[in-house]
Amino acid sequence: MPELPEVETVRRTLTPVLGKRIHSVWGSRYKLRGQSIPARALRRFAIGNAISTIDRLGKYLILGFKSSDDLLINHLGMTGRLRIVPAQTQRAPHTHLVLGLSGGAELRYSDPRRFGHLSLTTIANRDRHPPLEVLGIDAMSPMVDGDFIYTKAHNSSRMLKTFLLDQGVIAGLGNIYVSEALWTARIRPTVRANRLSRPRAHALANAVHHVLELALTRGGTSLRDFVAADGATGENVHYLRVYDRAGAGCQRSKCSGTIRRTVIQGRATFHCPSCQRR
Repeated sequence: MPELPEVETVRRTLTPVLGKRIHSVWGSRYKLRGQSIPARALRRFAIGNAISTIDRLGKYLILGFKSSDDLLINHLGMTGRLRIVPAQTQRAPHTHLVLGLSGGAELRYSDPRRFGHLSLTTIANRDRHPPLEVLGIDAMSPMVDGDFIYTKAHNSSRMLKTFLLDQGVIAGLGNIYVSEALWTARIRPTVRANRLSRPRAHALANAVHHVLELALTRGGTSLRDFVAADGATGENVHYLRVYDRAGAGCQRSKCSGTIRRTVIQGRATFHCPSCQRR
């Protein structure tokens, strides 16, 4: 599933649609996460309108419009792709939303497994919109520092990996970057959150920002389905230290450990038992 760096990469590569006027809206008859695609409601205010803002919170993209206070909310799910393509390009299978834009391009959302999300809200109701209202602070925010993690962690007896994956605490982290951040901070994922010391909380906060920023410079991590809005794949997959590297040697200098794969609450977890200590 795309995580913060992938969604932020999509947001950045969507900037060519800013200011483009929408002249048509098409939606498929299928549902995403059990909800109908809001093409009819979108058509009422979007046609003749222009896309004015593209924001992100956690793993959600938020598109705003010039002549209304409406917002289009999108989550890519596991296999979703939001692409800018020439209008004459043949539609990919499993395309679910198409916005025809001035200048001859289209903004298309496709999603083979239909685990993504499309919904509408308004600027005034944004913080109360169901998918967004439960989110914590965005992982890229400066507010996610050592003191924040230490305070939040000491209210939780969950394993540290499970705690970091809670979108209600920190929005945007997922399986890949939690594994990478814990390796960077030399912390084992099974440590109980309320056992985290303040110095190690600061090390973990620094590691979170470090792995996210590095992934952003590389266009995110493309394991299977992820591509940016311009079709480019992310290069960060070639720089992962622990994720999906079970059985390989640890890449930390002077560490002779071997990366181990375990499962925590149904999620594959990767760590080095030699340098990620309890």
